[in-house]
Amino acid sequence: MSRVGNAPISVADGVDLKVDGNVVTVKGKLGELSQKISDNITLKLEDGILTLERKNEQKQTKADHGLYRALVANMIEGVSKGFEKKLELVGVGYRATNQGQLLDLALGYSHNIVFEIPKAVGVETVSEKGKNPVVILKSHDKQLLGMVAAKVRSFRKPEPYKGKGVRFVGEYIRRKAGKTASK
Repeated sequence: MSRVGNAPISVADGVDLKVDGNVVTVKGKLGELSQKISDNITLKLEDGILTLERKNEQKQTKADHGLYRALVANMIEGVSKGFEKKLELVGVGYRATNQGQLLDLALGYSHNIVFEIPKAVGVETVSEKGKNPVVILKSHDKQLLGMVAAKVRSFRKPEPYKGKGVRFVGEYIRRKAGKTASK
């Protein structure tokens, strides 16, 4: 029994939900998202509460039940509230600036990395004296936001000896002892 799939989803005020065959379209104040749903899952909307039910008890259908419930819930939350990810640049000389959708990162390489952020994702950079630069990414699409944040992090992943690199704010980096620890 899928505990995630059985949980009802409350549709927020101001969110328009349409089910056309096996395509769900959600429209809200921050944007519009659509998702194709498996044929084995049916959606029922009653009094602002959306429930997903499966047609059979096969293993793949049970897995899809929880997956599509989570995807639809994230779509509803995204178009009503939105999502945000913060990335911190830890290292001497690491800087981040943006001009519109172009993110310019100085990460210790011989050249700056210029990355074009998709239009659906908003980008903002914060640089305060004495603190690490922070890149703030905001979007209504949780999947796209996660992919963009992972791509930015991949430019310089945090290394385990000094902890330098691009990390999510609040992420714990497991540190290793260096060569001098063996003495």
